[in-house]
Amino acid sequence: MKIFSAIRCFFFIFLFFNIALADGASRGSISGLAFGDYYYMFSNHSSEIEEMNGFWFRRIYLTYDQGLAENLSMRVRLEMGHPGDFSTKSAAVPFVKDAFLKYRFKQTQFLLGISPSPTFALIEKIWGYRSVEKTPADLYKLSSSRETGLAVKGAVGQNKRFFYHIMFGNGNGQKSETNKYKKGMAAAGINLSENILIEGYADYEQRSTDEKRWTYQGFAGFKSQSVRAGLQYLHQTRQYANQSDVGITLISAFFRANINNQWTTLLRVDKIFDKIPEGPDIDYLPISNQSPATVAIAGVDYSLSSNAHLIPNVEIVMYENDEINTDVMGRLTFYFTFK
Repeated sequence: MKIFSAIRCFFFIFLFFNIALADGASRGSISGLAFGDYYYMFSNHSSEIEEMNGFWFRRIYLTYDQGLAENLSMRVRLEMGHPGDFSTKSAAVPFVKDAFLKYRFKQTQFLLGISPSPTFALIEKIWGYRSVEKTPADLYKLSSSRETGLAVKGAVGQNKRFFYHIMFGNGNGQKSETNKYKKGMAAAGINLSENILIEGYADYEQRSTDEKRWTYQGFAGFKSQSVRAGLQYLHQTRQYANQSDVGITLISAFFRANINNQWTTLLRVDKIFDKIPEGPDIDYLPISNQSPATVAIAGVDYSLSSNAHLIPNVEIVMYENDEINTDVMGRLTFYFTFK
């Protein structure tokens, strides 16, 4: 019942704004996407999910965009997906992914509400295969893809050579605030050429009186019509009042190349030098928190059309501790968009 109530609410918003703005102002638009897989767990560190297989939707978006004035717009996006813990039997339950007002002033945008965080927005755009896997900071639960607060982003200089994204928010993603502390995030980069860019990122968050976290990250990317590649370094420190600090460091590299108009190859390797504290809680790919690991992702993308793709791929998690079995998951990923 929750899913039907949410969808009814979404379409009510759509109808309300279109009727209210029927005097000639910009009408809203609905768009969306969905991706999921048929998966087979060939091997896993947990015998409970080894050989499990099935179909699921990992993500469904339903997005409503509306222009409110010449420089003012809004977005509301619902997200839903099947549970990814291999034990919960449930339908895909929707929740609010985005809900923000955006004001444009020349090359600057001001966003108020729930909007994409600066942590890996650029990396995800260059990687371009969120349908296959999240970017490292997102996948290993080091940061959230969304934040509730105020953001400023834009570009300066000739041909928008320099770009930035600054945000001040609750620190709870799209969830409600539960304490008096906040999170500050800032990213800045430069387009070195038409094809090469670099970006630096840092954040600081006091989560409670007993815990603080800060993260710094560097990214270099290459993009052309046929090839994209990226190299990322990230370190996060978690400082606790009553226990030793925890540090998490990783390096990630990816490469994708178009073979022709229909086929693209993709490869990514993440090297995590420390144990992943939230590893067992990762949806769709639980990872042991008892050892550092290397994660390899490889696949091919077959384009059925401009808005529909089939992507056979495999994800392999190799642990430094030889006593932990390697995780091997094969998937046939399907992805489509609509407007």
